[in-house]
Amino acid sequence: MIYVIRHGQTDLNKEGRLQGRRGLPLNKVGVRQAESLIKQLSHITFDYVFSSPQKRAQQTAEIATGMSCITDSRLDVYDLGEADGLLKSEVKMAGPLPDSSYYNGVEAPKEFVKRIQHFMTELETLYGKENRNILISGHRCTTGAIGAFFKGIPEDQNILKLSSDNGKYKQYEFV
Repeated sequence: MIYVIRHGQTDLNKEGRLQGRRGLPLNKVGVRQAESLIKQLSHITFDYVFSSPQKRAQQTAEIATGMSCITDSRLDVYDLGEADGLLKSEVKMAGPLPDSSYYNGVEAPKEFVKRIQHFMTELETLYGKENRNILISGHRCTTGAIGAFFKGIPEDQNILKLSSDNGKYKQYEFV
């Protein structure tokens, strides 16, 4: 079984700012959210715990499971470029993402999905036929892309609607 968690709250989440690779660690609410996952996931023995390299995702995984996590750069948050850290209400958007014609350094959405899909395909190849419990800790975009791996990309291309809220999880199974 695959358990996909979104990191707990940070001060940037609280302030309504876009949070990418220049993000912050968990705040007190985020730590409590991760601690609430302990109770929800306590009946599961995890074989593997993977995380984005971002501190907030690592903290959430380690608090929730009591285990060290394996970081993988393919699980890193979507690169928001110059829009990173800006108030969501002030950002010029192109659909659910910052407008890459306006902000430098914004990652191409197809490349982001491609790297998450690559990670998930590798995970399925390695463990898909085994009865393993795997936790993956990431971000709104990451949890959405993993949801798209299992459910397909929505017709409107907005994978964010497949994501989890801060400190929440979804579970999936390789077929």
